[in-house]
Amino acid sequence: MPLITVSMYPGRTQQQKDDFAKAVTDAAVSILKTKPEHVILVFDENPKENWFQAGKQL
Repeated sequence: MPLITVSMYPGRTQQQKDDFAKAVTDAAVSILKTKPEHVILVFDENPKENWFQAGKQL
């Protein structure tokens, strides 16, 4: 059962998340040879001030 976590800034619409989840699920089914009902996708939305790269805030 693939569990796919997507970390991103908040602000996407529900439609964008729905479309992305569908596209990722379709890709997982095709590539991983699994069933759609076995794919779980979680959006982890964290404010931009919580993101750092190379010790510096993005």
